Amino acid sequence: MGSFDYDLVVIGGGSGGVRAARFSAAAGARVAIVEERDWGGTCVNVGCIPKKLFGYAAHYSEEFRDARRFGWSSMEPRFDWPTLRDNKTAEITRLNGIYVNMLKDAGCSVLEGRARLAGPHEVDINGQRFRTANILVATGGWPYVPDIPGRDHAITSNECFFLDELPRSIVIVGGGYIAAEFAGIFHGLGVEVTQLYRGELFLRGFDDDIRRHLAGEMRTKGIDLRFSSDVAAITRTNGGFSVSLTDGVSLDTGLVMYATGRRPLTSGLGLEEAGVAVNNNGTIPVDDHFRTNVPSVFAIGDVLGRLELTPVATTEGMAVAATLFGDGPKSVDYTNIPSAVFSQPELATVGLTESEARRQYADGVDIYMARFRPLRHTISLNEEKTLMKLVVASATDRVVGVHMVGEDAAEILQGLAVALKAGATKADFDATVGIHPTSAEEFVTMRQKAA
Repeated sequence: MGSFDYDLVVIGGGSGGVRAARFSAAAGARVAIVEERDWGGTCVNVGCIPKKLFGYAAHYSEEFRDARRFGWSSMEPRFDWPTLRDNKTAEITRLNGIYVNMLKDAGCSVLEGRARLAGPHEVDINGQRFRTANILVATGGWPYVPDIPGRDHAITSNECFFLDELPRSIVIVGGGYIAAEFAGIFHGLGVEVTQLYRGELFLRGFDDDIRRHLAGEMRTKGIDLRFSSDVAAITRTNGGFSVSLTDGVSLDTGLVMYATGRRPLTSGLGLEEAGVAVNNNGTIPVDDHFRTNVPSVFAIGDVLGRLELTPVATTEGMAVAATLFGDGPKSVDYTNIPSAVFSQPELATVGLTESEARRQYADGVDIYMARFRPLRHTISLNEEKTLMKLVVASATDRVVGVHMVGEDAAEILQGLAVALKAGATKADFDATVGIHPTSAEEFVTMRQKAA
């Protein structure tokens, strides 16, 4: 490899690219990583981290109300948006620096600017060309807004983190996890929220009972959920915006946010010129080891169009590092990957939905469910209810799906994901002694089949 400047050039400084670069450098490879925006990618800057911080802030409005019946009294709390926004930005800036320092400490060349493939072994960065044995594309995705009249009046999740001021009301368009999460965030911060989704029920791909339960809880909290609704046009008004729906209804609002999916950031990277195949939707096809049709070019993360989750991208990044500079080709097992929607209340899941399990297991499935008011809400009188669900393959007794809506759902499901990965049976769950009193103990005390 003496004729190359680097053994690996990573395009994209998000979680997956950073992990691949660090692990490759740790294995002794000469690595350069280039980023044209902010280090840490979507997750750190306009995704998981700031969104979770905003979610914490949004919860306090309910916490303050709940505290009164526990004996706590104080002046009426007042929320200050600039304080949250600016403290969030300071934390993200700190994380940006940590990412850069981690890369440099690992021995990576950290470059800033626009990268473009100039061939199977060449990368152009700000007009300077580098020869590399391998290239990894990890450029992530970008929010997509459909081409409707007035689309320029809408913002996306990218802009939500930097608003000058909170609107009095907002219309959120979309039925995925980003739309559901921001509906809860804005509502918790005191904004009047309407969420529109063109389908019959949001969060497609999640278990139906969980989807229905979350919809009911969000409506109980005061969020105006409108399914089978779509936008025809957006126009500016003196007081904000008017959203015209396809059924003829018009909504007046202070802000319009679109959360209708993300598209891979692969345009303009020189992929086609380098001979790399790209699908019509911009995703990059790869083999089991994340190699494209060009042997020296790899791709991971959101550009693949698979599971657009940060831990998945980092796992793929480690696999590429191991394949190129470790102990041989590595792939990623995508079964039983847990995920969460940081809605209010929170949703988390691992394994198969009930409908997926019924299609997969000809011998049938057993369903166990618990729906209850958490202990603390027996005093707070908060109407929020928790739903827990187990999906079990009848013939083997193996637990193949676990789903939850409720407080700390993600924290609880992370541990249960280990059990599913290990092949735990319902008998194993039944034999486990619960921690009392907790919500989590319901997962090991459910005995009555729901279906």
